Amino acid sequence: MATIRRRGIAWQVQVRRQGHAPLSRTFRLKANAELWARQKEAEIDRGVLPVDTRSLRSHTLADLLERYEATVVPRKRAADREHYMLRVILRHPIARLSLHRLTPVEVAKYRDDRLAVVSGDTVRRELAIVRHCLEVARTEWGFVLSSNPVRQVKLPRPSSPRERRTTADELERLLAACEATTCCWLPTIIQLAVETGMRRSELLGMRWVDVDLEAHTVFLPNTKNGHPRTVPLSPRALEIIRNTPRCGNIVFGVSANAVRLAWERLKRRAGVSDLRFHDLRHEAVSRFFENGLNMPEVAAISGHKDPRMLMRYTHPKAEAIAIKLGTHEQGHHPRSVPQKHP
Repeated sequence: MATIRRRGIAWQVQVRRQGHAPLSRTFRLKANAELWARQKEAEIDRGVLPVDTRSLRSHTLADLLERYEATVVPRKRAADREHYMLRVILRHPIARLSLHRLTPVEVAKYRDDRLAVVSGDTVRRELAIVRHCLEVARTEWGFVLSSNPVRQVKLPRPSSPRERRTTADELERLLAACEATTCCWLPTIIQLAVETGMRRSELLGMRWVDVDLEAHTVFLPNTKNGHPRTVPLSPRALEIIRNTPRCGNIVFGVSANAVRLAWERLKRRAGVSDLRFHDLRHEAVSRFFENGLNMPEVAAISGHKDPRMLMRYTHPKAEAIAIKLGTHEQGHHPRSVPQKHP
């Protein structure tokens, strides 16, 4: 922000901006002082003037990440996941670099180090946090960085959409294996996930006050994309909820970590491999389409706003399509028209 003061018969103007050396000049006319101040501020915004690296040398990436974790992450819905990823980033040597040494080369080194350990999608998510942190530092915290180094680095290619569905045999084995567990809520959560397509966080956040047994619906005020929605309940889902005992305001009074651990143990007992809990949502969405629901109806259930993302969750089975084609052919077979002879 520019400061203009009268000094006798002249006007002195000063332009101060964090990350840049102070600029000062004196003019006889106030209008000229104001014009000069606007020009210098515009040059700073465009990155024309050289950056004073003293403030960048005194701060590390860890300083920004810790401030980001304390002030920005708590406002996010995926705060728990970001806290975990930030802990990973902070343990890497890149976090100890001062900001003036944080170059695209160093970011690329971090990318390559992590790719040797985790998947490309995980690295993309971690770098997205760093990129956003640096943007917030530039636009809201007054750190003058010549550029965002993460934007200049090639990110790993996103993995192909997952097409894993749950077979009827796998689901039967999983539910049978639930008989050996003390987690009485686990089979209920699994069946509701397949019947409703709700995410794990949505299932665990269900409140009895939001369940309408007469209307066959459940209202979800807090969802991943921030848009509340009402999920219709199939007859099977309605039966499952009616048979669920009430032990408080929340339908399932368990944590996400408890579900995760119980799910991993259950898969081992059932002999089911390469199946994620989120794959149950894929199965549900695919079943909705196979049962004849159209895209707007399925989107209303699943909560997808982007049709392209919805299609990533849809994996119809070729056998089901073949049966549908056969049914369509039998019901719409053209009648033979007798030939007229002259």
